[in-house]
Amino acid sequence: MRTFIILAVLVAGLTTTACNTVSGAGKDVSSAGHAVTDTANDAKGK
Repeated sequence: MRTFIILAVLVAGLTTTACNTVSGAGKDVSSAGHAVTDTANDAKGK
């Protein structure tokens, strides 16, 4: 039972960390997408 509780706490901690990491990665991907769109629009305008 004690092992289960320790494992549950570790999984909860890792899940919280993963959510923050995925959120940051999503912002990075979004920023890169905007940069690609801006570059494409600049090239299209020439």
